[in-house]
Amino acid sequence: MKRIVITGQGAITPLGHTVAEYTEGLKAGRSGAADITLFDASEFKTRFACEVKDFDLEKSGVDKREARRMDRFAQFAMASTYEALGQAGIRDADHGIDPTRIAVIYGSGIGGLGSLQHEIEENKAPAVPRHNPFMIPKMISDIAAGLISMKYGFTGINFATVSACATANHAIMCACDAIKLGKADIVVTGGAEAAITRTGLGGFSSMKALSPRNDDPATASRPYDGERDGFVLGEGAGTLVLEELEHAKKRGATILCEVVGTSATADAHHITAPHPEGLGASNAMRLALAEAGLSTSDVDYVNTHGTSTPLGDIAELKAVMKTFGADVYKINISSTKSMTGHLLGAAGAIETIAGIAAIQDGFIPPTINHFNADPNIDAKLNLTFNEAQERKVDVVLSNGFGFGGHNAVVILKRYVG
Repeated sequence: MKRIVITGQGAITPLGHTVAEYTEGLKAGRSGAADITLFDASEFKTRFACEVKDFDLEKSGVDKREARRMDRFAQFAMASTYEALGQAGIRDADHGIDPTRIAVIYGSGIGGLGSLQHEIEENKAPAVPRHNPFMIPKMISDIAAGLISMKYGFTGINFATVSACATANHAIMCACDAIKLGKADIVVTGGAEAAITRTGLGGFSSMKALSPRNDDPATASRPYDGERDGFVLGEGAGTLVLEELEHAKKRGATILCEVVGTSATADAHHITAPHPEGLGASNAMRLALAEAGLSTSDVDYVNTHGTSTPLGDIAELKAVMKTFGADVYKINISSTKSMTGHLLGAAGAIETIAGIAAIQDGFIPPTINHFNADPNIDAKLNLTFNEAQERKVDVVLSNGFGFGGHNAVVILKRYVG
């Protein structure tokens, strides 16, 4: 079986525009939530989110003309990919690798929602519609994968995954499968999202999915807190360069960690709510561990989906306890969404990057904003509340779940040559 390693990573998040800035934000337990500045949100029940502030795409080698033809989500994808490819040593044309062996599998849960909204607003009846000729290319979810391949000349496999908030984990799983099957030597993968728009905020608000804690946005994302009342919308992108181990070693690439297991299941239960006992999620974790050849006692840290919703947090912890049994009390568990908000289709990518940081830097990112115990949560679980904890981390399991009952799990392991 071919081994798969990560040789590059890039991040655009509410905590920073590079992996280093993002990691420092995680260590500091900093919240990215604040009042919305992208548009006037005063009429909405929820008026805050985790925005990417002061974003400058030109720093990532994309000029203004190119940028105007991209939705914000695709711009985030391009910026995080620029960083990841630079670290992997394949950003410049003289990398010496057969471009037909470099694939791009990159997802978005929603795609160009802002571009679609803009075109609808600009072309309301009775005026004659005069849509932007780039409307469709800007809004389709697969365009980030296409733009990455065009920018860097990668002519291998190229497609997008779309599975709501499990999107990026599914992209990583598909990337691993492509390498295992010998269809690619390198896969650029991840996810991007930019749904902090009037339509995005309005849609999630109408579902009562968002926290309405406008008086204190920084503490609104409260996974596992007894008074959690919904998630906080976030935006950004995470890009990972996955590579077959021998290929990476031959070209002298820096190996960040190994991807040892992935899996995907369905709840087959409800369009938005998770299975109340976490059965699909537990099965996904079990299958990923089996593929990795690991036992529950090998895992040091579980980065949960942990969105800060009343039902979702409980169902996931039930799934984790069902999967890990007595070993659940030996692991650290946390939700980095307490700091970044929920990046939807990009969540799994930046949370995988958080897992890499945990392995490399020996720390557990905290679950911030815990103020009140939930009597429905086992108090003996180590949910890493409020402050990062030092710990040697060799194995990280990262969960991603999406509306529609989609479950996808990624397991990372410290690379030992």
